[in-house]
Amino acid sequence: MKVTEHIKNAKGNTLFSLEIIPPKKGEHIDGIYNHIDPLMEFKPPFIDVTYHREEYIFKKHPNGLLEKKTTRKRPGTVGICAALMNRYKIDTVPHIICGGFTKEETENALIDLNFLGIDNVLVLRGDAIKSDGKFIPTPGGNQYATELLEQVNNMNHGRYLDESLENAFPTNFCIGVAGYPEKHFEAPNLNTDLKYLKDKVDGGAQYIVTQMFFDNQKFFEFVEKCKEMGINVPIIPGLKPITTKSQATVLPSIFHIDLPDDLANALHKCKDNTEAKQIGIEWGIQQSKELKASGVPVLHYYSMGKSTSVQKIAEGVF
Repeated sequence: MKVTEHIKNAKGNTLFSLEIIPPKKGEHIDGIYNHIDPLMEFKPPFIDVTYHREEYIFKKHPNGLLEKKTTRKRPGTVGICAALMNRYKIDTVPHIICGGFTKEETENALIDLNFLGIDNVLVLRGDAIKSDGKFIPTPGGNQYATELLEQVNNMNHGRYLDESLENAFPTNFCIGVAGYPEKHFEAPNLNTDLKYLKDKVDGGAQYIVTQMFFDNQKFFEFVEKCKEMGINVPIIPGLKPITTKSQATVLPSIFHIDLPDDLANALHKCKDNTEAKQIGIEWGIQQSKELKASGVPVLHYYSMGKSTSVQKIAEGVF
């Protein structure tokens, strides 16, 4: 079932969902099951599974020379989606990214997802390789999320890369995209970023999931600005429980977001990560309750493979 259908069927009730990351290469899927099992009592209608691009590593040879090689440290998104659907009988939302994939590879992945009966995808540009500093598109791949969105939408209309195909079977993916209440760090300002978002909605995006934020007022203002832009698709807030003291500085640095003064001051006073985790849970409950009261369609938690905090927050909200 499509994400938009789940929202419609909820009839105004706020749903619970989460996002997980694939285990590192060599690890077992049981780690994911152990993470998800305690959260199933909150009846998530769908679970997002992230996609990770390649990374560069340097292998040192006996002669002292270094060989630059590529590796994918967290493979398995497609397989994990299939496994979760089989185990929990719920929908999954694989992330599809530009970086690290040619258009042909993307098309083949989408064909596999369609064969598996997966109805949803979240379309993202993806991050730059750490050693590159900025995003560099893969040769033969999509450069922007709007291009990737167009490719998925083309397949939804039976248009594949091979233009000679006749009567090609159309896919039927519900397409989600990312939104940034505090703007994407590469955008010159929020209004410009919203124009890009409007282009995605006009191009076929059916719902929006936001980057994490900790100030609900910024989310509410973002939603209002979206409406003013003519963006009328469901907007799902993305939430990240803080679990360590260091995240008070790490999260703003990596994701280019602000922490409210009350939260930053509370974390600064924490003696250790145990106290910081409790602050994160309390803030998450408060934030979630306010968002739920405002009528958001879904509360979407970036769990990062750690279920305890998400479970405690969900117990206080659902």
